[in-house]
Amino acid sequence: MRRAGLEHAHVVMGSATPSVDASYACETGAYALFRMDARYGNAALPSVWIADMREELQMGNRSILSGKLREEIEKRLEKKEQVVLFLNRRGYAGFVSCRACGYVMKCPHCDVSLTAHNNGKLVCHYCGYETPQVHACPSCGSPYIGGFRAGTQQIEQNVKKLFPKARVLRMDGDTTKTKNSYEEILSAFAAGKADILIGTQMIVKGHDFPNVTLVGALAADLSLNAVDYRAGERTFQLLTQAVGRAGRGEKPGMAVIQTYHPEHYSIQTAAEQDYGTFYEKEMDYRRLMGYPPAAELLAIHGAGEDEAHLTQAMEYIRRYLIRIRGNREVQIIGPASEAVSKINDLYRMAVYVRAPQEEVLAELREKLERYIEINKGFRTVYLQFDFSRKY
Repeated sequence: MRRAGLEHAHVVMGSATPSVDASYACETGAYALFRMDARYGNAALPSVWIADMREELQMGNRSILSGKLREEIEKRLEKKEQVVLFLNRRGYAGFVSCRACGYVMKCPHCDVSLTAHNNGKLVCHYCGYETPQVHACPSCGSPYIGGFRAGTQQIEQNVKKLFPKARVLRMDGDTTKTKNSYEEILSAFAAGKADILIGTQMIVKGHDFPNVTLVGALAADLSLNAVDYRAGERTFQLLTQAVGRAGRGEKPGMAVIQTYHPEHYSIQTAAEQDYGTFYEKEMDYRRLMGYPPAAELLAIHGAGEDEAHLTQAMEYIRRYLIRIRGNREVQIIGPASEAVSKINDLYRMAVYVRAPQEEVLAELREKLERYIEINKGFRTVYLQFDFSRKY
C-alpha cells in the first residue's frame, strides 16, 4: 500500500473472506468496494450441515467423526467421488473446553480463552489472570473437560479403520518436509489416486478439485477459541474457504462442520456463506470489547534471557504508562506471558494499551521510548512496539 501511494498507483485486493480491517476501510470510505456475488462458472454453493458434537457425545459417539459425516463419506466412496477432511488447528494453544456442553474456560477480563500450563494453572496471555485447572465443567458438572489432543495422524488412523478400502492421503507439516512433497500429494489427489485427503489449513486455500463433493471441517472450535481477539474472524475465514472446496465442478457439493458451538455467529455465517452478516456481528463484538478497528491497540512486546529481569522491566513499563496517561481514556492490560512464552532461550512478555485515538498511543509510545532510553535496566531487554492498524 505504501509503494502504491508513492507511485500514485491503484491496488486491487480480492478475497472471498476479506479482513474485518479491510471491510471497515470500505465502510469508512478509505477503500472502494466492488462485489462479485456469483460463484465462478455459476456453480452452486455447497449445502452445509452443522453437526453438534455435544449431541454426538450424548448419543454415545466419542469418535472424531460425527454420524452424519461418516454417512456422507460412505456415500461418496460408493459413487467414486472424493472427500477432504480439514482439521482446524490454526491458533491452537491448549484451551480447555467441555465436550458435554461446549463450555470454554475464558478470562473474565479479556473474553479470550485461558491456556492450560504444565503447572496446573489456566492463564490469560493478555492480562496475566490465573486460575487453577478444573476437573469438572463449571457450567454442567461434566468430567469430560480438557484440551483437544487429536491430530491429523490420529484422524488418518481412525479413517483407515472405519473405511479400510479407502485410499487415504495426509497433508500436514510432517508429510511435507521433503522437497516437492507438497506438490506430489496434491498432484496425486488431483489425479484421483486417493479417495480421502486429510490435512490442516494448507489444504483449504486455493485448491480446485472438481471431483471433491464432500468437505468435513473437524473441530471448528479450535481456532474459535484461540488466544486472539480475531479468533472469530479467523474461524469464519477458514471455514468459508474449507466449505468452498466442495462442489467446484459439475457435481453438487456438501460440507459438514463439526462444532461444540453451533450457535456461534462465525459458525452460522460460514455455513450460510454470508460475509455481510458476519461482519456486522463481528464489529458489534469489537465495539463492545474495544478491539481494532473499533479502537486503537498498541502492543509492547518484550524479550530477554533473564525471566525475572524481563518481568520487572515490563512491570516498570506498566507503571510508567499509568503515570503518563493522565485522565485520558486509556486502558493498560498486562504484563503477561506471550502465547509462546519462550523462543530460542528468550522469555517473551507483552503489555497492551488501548485508546480511542491512535494519536494518544503515538504520544505514549514516544514518552515511553525516552523513558526506556535513559534507564540502563532496559539494555538487556529487547522491546518492540506494534500498532494494530485499521487498514
